[in-house]
Amino acid sequence: MKTNKTRRPSSVAALRRVDTIKALTTRSKDKFVLRLFVAGATARSRQAIVSVRRLCEAELKGICKLEVIDIYQQPKLARANQIVATPTLIMEFPPPVRRFIGSLANITGLFVELDLITKGKIAL
Repeated sequence: MKTNKTRRPSSVAALRRVDTIKALTTRSKDKFVLRLFVAGATARSRQAIVSVRRLCEAELKGICKLEVIDIYQQPKLARANQIVATPTLIMEFPPPVRRFIGSLANITGLFVELDLITKGKIAL
């Protein structure tokens, strides 16, 4: 006898759908949606937060939404976004999704890599 088992979506898939819905709802409000994943209140985490905020204020003033996510406080989000190292910066919108993993000390290089500014426009 055959039994048809219905597949239930995994919690990761469900979280991805929720993240997609959130991204779609924030699309009309902001031009850039950035997510910064950090690990606790370490010096490296603080440096990453300060660096990304400084560049958002300097280059993307008023058109950037930055979400800072502590992987210790929200491990499900870290799992859903496949975070394996911190700090990790993800540019969710506009597509394509881009990731920058590791030291965020070189902020000009970071924004060039994420195509947020061009090499000729860097004024930092």
